[in-house]
Amino acid sequence: MSRTQSGVIARTLEVPDANLYYELRGAGPLIVLVGAPMDAESFAPAADLLATDHTVLTTDPRGHRNSTLDNPHQDSTPELRADDLARLITRVDSGPAVVFGSSGGAVTALALAQSHPDTVSTVIAHEPPINALIADRDTHRAATEDLVATYAAGDVLGAWRKFFTTANIPMPEPVLVQMFGPDREPQQLADERYWFAHEIRGTTTWEPDIVALRDIPARLVIGIGADSAGQFCDRTSRALAAAIEVTPTRFPGGHTGFLDDPATFVIRLREILDIP
Repeated sequence: MSRTQSGVIARTLEVPDANLYYELRGAGPLIVLVGAPMDAESFAPAADLLATDHTVLTTDPRGHRNSTLDNPHQDSTPELRADDLARLITRVDSGPAVVFGSSGGAVTALALAQSHPDTVSTVIAHEPPINALIADRDTHRAATEDLVATYAAGDVLGAWRKFFTTANIPMPEPVLVQMFGPDREPQQLADERYWFAHEIRGTTTWEPDIVALRDIPARLVIGIGADSAGQFCDRTSRALAAAIEVTPTRFPGGHTGFLDDPATFVIRLREILDIP
């Protein structure tokens, strides 16, 4: 299925266990922008800016928004999401691609580099939240189990408070209530439930293959937000960069810099990719 709206081509791709929604903009070399749980809409402003001289692919990750699962209780793992991306890149037939992944999407991008290295030319992993390489990994995993259990027990705001505490991201209570209170769209609530129940564990506990990441022919960039100092993803990104022996690359903003100020973020992304 496909439809075109305002220069955006929206399509779906059926895979063995899911139906994947993706969007294409522009023309030229392929850049993929991906998150988890962040969906295609989250990357739309940045995608529009890049589409002036590139084909830009964005997607709803499996289990979220328009990417539906045959089994809605199936867990989302980085390996499954990497397979999804490989299929999408192959379908678009414009690879190998530059892949920018943020947060859980950064973990997806790393898994893609490991399992499908032929599909990528450059992988930018922006703040991957993997705890495998930090000294207090067991403490973090216990905290994740606690916040998942808190959410499952029905304390939504309590779970989000624990999440931001674990991530070491300041979140004022009025903002938290505004963002995660009960008066939200049903789709947003459904995506949230899926993320807590079926995605956050597999993403944060993913074990990177350090030897494979060191040896991939593609360029590998580990990105960290300039405003993320001391946060969980700052620590995990620095640990990964040290393990694969690359220098972290600074991006403007914090964990969601691509969304908060897409124009400034894309300027930096173009610099890193040496795109005029």
